[in-house]
Amino acid sequence: MQKRNEMDLNSFHQKYFRPSCLKALNLRLDNWKFYSLFSEKTHDQIQLPPELTRTPEDTLLNYFSVLREAENMGARSCGTVGQARTPFPIAYNFLSKEYQNKLNYDEYLNSFAGIGHTSLIKLLRVPDRKKGIKFFYEIETIEGFKGKKAEYFGYSYGFIHLVHEKDGFRISDLSKFEEDFLCAPYHGWDHEGEDIVGVKYGNWCKLIQHLYPTLKNGYIKYIYFHGYDGADYCFIFVSLTNGTDVEIAQFRKIGNEKWKQVNMKPEEECLPE
Repeated sequence: MQKRNEMDLNSFHQKYFRPSCLKALNLRLDNWKFYSLFSEKTHDQIQLPPELTRTPEDTLLNYFSVLREAENMGARSCGTVGQARTPFPIAYNFLSKEYQNKLNYDEYLNSFAGIGHTSLIKLLRVPDRKKGIKFFYEIETIEGFKGKKAEYFGYSYGFIHLVHEKDGFRISDLSKFEEDFLCAPYHGWDHEGEDIVGVKYGNWCKLIQHLYPTLKNGYIKYIYFHGYDGADYCFIFVSLTNGTDVEIAQFRKIGNEKWKQVNMKPEEECLPE
């Protein structure tokens, strides 16, 4: 029994306290000649080569590849890091014109304060109820803090929307949420997809008649259940580096119908005010 408990504890620590071992996806544009083309230009003087934004996937992989070598940590004792700040004006041009109108270049640059390296470790196109172009992403960053001589790994995730402009696909919106590595393992039920579905749609909504075994495909979870209303439900989650599951889509169908994407909000629909 002691060995079993030790194994469970080790698994617990591996899941919540270890950083990601996934390979980086943003490995394009690893060529100093590319950055030299823009080294003397400001953000409003840059025009991206069209091949960088031909598809939504191209846009995002190239965007994060540019950010890979971008550094905004202030003076470092080891000298120049990566391509220093040269990549930021380039990366800013991957944003749509409308997005740039909402987020000026100085605000964009300041959003990277303390970051010295960025690795894209997860990228997944997700269903969008508005029929737009939407992706989930997760990044691993190397960050530095004032008063500290060492750097640290940080993890963030979010969703990215894209639109097509005349010169290719551009990022029209991007959300970013920093991951927590302490509260997730110690508090709450809302970090595990199975518990989230069980509590919200079982305990709160009294909807679950039969819960099916979870299907996993890498870092993606598919959780199905049959409801008392006669419908079948599918919830898709992505597992983050800190072990937390994030819901990315919900689907519902009755009988032999096709799956239809829905947007159920049990906090509003099932809980008393």
